[in-house]
Amino acid sequence: MSILSIKANSLSKAYGTVQAVKNVSFDVRKGEIFGLIGPDGAGKTTLFRILTSLLLPDAGQASVDGLDVVQDFKLLRQRIGYMPGRFSLYQDLTVQENLQFFANVFGTTIEKNYALIRDIYVQLEPFKHRRAGALSGGMKQKLALCCALIHKPRVLFLDEPGTGVDPVSRKEFWEMLRRLRDSDITILVSTPYMDEAELCDRVALLQKGEIMAIDTPEGITASYQRPLFAARSDDMYRLITDLRTLEPGADCYAFGEYAHLALAGTASRSATPTRPTTLSRRTSTETIQQYLESKGHQNVEVLNATATIEDCFIELMHD
Repeated sequence: MSILSIKANSLSKAYGTVQAVKNVSFDVRKGEIFGLIGPDGAGKTTLFRILTSLLLPDAGQASVDGLDVVQDFKLLRQRIGYMPGRFSLYQDLTVQENLQFFANVFGTTIEKNYALIRDIYVQLEPFKHRRAGALSGGMKQKLALCCALIHKPRVLFLDEPGTGVDPVSRKEFWEMLRRLRDSDITILVSTPYMDEAELCDRVALLQKGEIMAIDTPEGITASYQRPLFAARSDDMYRLITDLRTLEPGADCYAFGEYAHLALAGTASRSATPTRPTTLSRRTSTETIQQYLESKGHQNVEVLNATATIEDCFIELMHD
């Protein structure tokens, strides 16, 4: 039986009349990368603050590394690392001074746990005498991660670490997280980016303070049941409007260079392409193409599509 690093049981928190978290329960296994996925305002940061003992819940209980987040908060703070969504290090201190400060706070040294941050810090070392406020977004992110790791935490909390960071830095950051997981550190990460959900071991889809689904990324997408198509033409705005009236229950929304069209009913599982491909339900795709051409669309393309985390999220929001 797997050991749990985080356990949340019926957590709730309100700010005045706004219910930020509603009866949320989930658990995270030791050595797992677990993602809280949802848009701004979904309740991710409130959950993080409760689990890191920075905020008291109105109801429910939670434990991290076997410690109650309310009763054992002093000991808990020695065992966790927390990287908040907004860069919160000392902007007027240098890279090295920030790292030394956090090592001192936790009663350790940079040298003692350097092996844990080596792969990250080597990228910062050329700038170790530069003030943190003068670093790029990607370098600030790496410095914040080093400071959260310098005391060798058992559980690492990362609140939207990719926000405001370029795609290359985001990719590098996730490569670092996978290496940290191999060091037996449990990681709870929140993100509004649906593509990052696929990099987690398991995810919880969160909306308006409630969990809509918890599963592996593959389990989430496998649960999608509606026939799904990708379509495009020379007039994408009108294409989306027209496809929404194709048949009762149809839903259409922008998805990269295509629009995704979800129809009512249950999809056939005979073909499971990883991206839009050539036709496997030729009649359906041809019918959609003929419909669009009858509406005056030019350069029409209609393909089968496989559901992503984002498609599943949109479907769950409708439900």
